[in-house]
Amino acid sequence: MKLIQTQPSLTQQVYDVIADEICDGALPAGAHLVQEQLAERLGVSRQPVQQAMALLKADGMVEEIGRRGLQVTPLDLDFVRHHYDIRAALDGLAARMAATRCRDGKAFGRKLAERGGEVLRLGETAVRNGAVGDQVRHDAAFHDLIYRASGNPLLARAAEPHWRFLRRAMGDVLRHAELPREIWRQHAEILDAIVAGEPSRAEELAIDHDLRAAKTLKAALSEK
Repeated sequence: MKLIQTQPSLTQQVYDVIADEICDGALPAGAHLVQEQLAERLGVSRQPVQQAMALLKADGMVEEIGRRGLQVTPLDLDFVRHHYDIRAALDGLAARMAATRCRDGKAFGRKLAERGGEVLRLGETAVRNGAVGDQVRHDAAFHDLIYRASGNPLLARAAEPHWRFLRRAMGDVLRHAELPREIWRQHAEILDAIVAGEPSRAEELAIDHDLRAAKTLKAALSEK
């Protein structure tokens, strides 16, 4: 039976556009969001905008401001750091487990190296193009690959709510980091340690990667 190829729903397309603008800084913290204006600008009806806003609220990107409607949620640094602490623990565990699987199965390691290399190339291209939204998506794809390579399906599920919230924070990290390429250099280093079958080193690098991101964000927000 031939599978039906589906396109992203209109709601998802609206969500992606607005989320990218928030991550890119085109819609900064505190920006007032008027659904009628967004619908007109995007050339859609109010319904997909309203549905997209509900998803953005659930992901912590927008919030209600009483009768005025919605605004881009200001980042709470302490709350973001708590999310990063949990993400670091999950990422470290995923990297350790994935490296153990690579150590015990060379064919698995080769396949992971190939798939990981593709994601790295996409991320590096996004950096060269200055496309922050794409960088965030490819960053999430890289870590999702490691979660799945761990062999524990509960890891990706446990990390999902933190990733939804941190997508916004990652946009700020990528915009303010002096060398966005350094983030992808760290990704490559993590992948190399995993593929080489070095569990302890892979875990250490993954945790350090997340804590550096939290530190970069704190420094950037402190300057505002």
